[in-house]
Amino acid sequence: MHHWHITHGAASDIGLVRRLNEDRYHADTDAGLFVVCDGMGGHQAGEVASSRAIELIVQHVTEADADPSLPLIGMARPEFTPATNRLASAVRLANHRVHEEAARRVDYAGMGTTVVAARLHGGILSIAHVGDSRLYLIRDGAARLLTVDHSLVQQQIQSGLLAAADRARASHRHVLTRAVGVHPLVDVELGECPVLTGDIFLLCSDGLTAGVSADMMLRVTLESTDPQAIARRLVALSNAAGGTDNVTVIVAQVTQRHQGFWNRLCSHWFSPPV
Repeated sequence: MHHWHITHGAASDIGLVRRLNEDRYHADTDAGLFVVCDGMGGHQAGEVASSRAIELIVQHVTEADADPSLPLIGMARPEFTPATNRLASAVRLANHRVHEEAARRVDYAGMGTTVVAARLHGGILSIAHVGDSRLYLIRDGAARLLTVDHSLVQQQIQSGLLAAADRARASHRHVLTRAVGVHPLVDVELGECPVLTGDIFLLCSDGLTAGVSADMMLRVTLESTDPQAIARRLVALSNAAGGTDNVTVIVAQVTQRHQGFWNRLCSHWFSPPV
């Protein structure tokens, strides 16, 4: 019998140009839940949007763990597991509440946030995302992007109007086509990834990808076995590249451990009653 063990590191920085850090993150290895949000909006509205989104996503997932009959927000998609549909429900709830708050206060008008959320459940990583924050899988010495940016630049690349190599230089690279809280409803992109022991998942805001290439992320990740050191190093590289935006990084490494007979027996004896 096996169980999954996660170690993680996380770092967030204001960068060298911005006046506020509007990024927020959540990392809980016990729940297997990791979230990065990059807020946007005038005054302090961006940090309000990202903070509220984090709070609501975590709250909804926690409540559903305690009560699996908790209704989903939005329709379940049968091609995905219940855990992935629950993560989508949490992001939709965050969208609804952030949009409501933006409508109630003039100084919050137009606020929104990106969301990239991942949860490990039963050997499957559930993924839900909106916007251009990203999730990478590092496996077998290679980095693979598991999300697709919801941005004008990405649309142009997909339609052949812009070369992928010109992404970083595009003047409209920060224009999103989808964000949490901007409209009453949001289309949440979903995905699932079977997990293997040794996998490393890297969640980040676009402050990292603006100045640090995927090849560099891979190199830094492979140079260390300490997720916290990796996260800090990537933030430092982002600032060294100009630090034009807030930057947030979560690095989560997954290993599969064999649970021996004695541990299984103790777990059975001392597990709390349901």
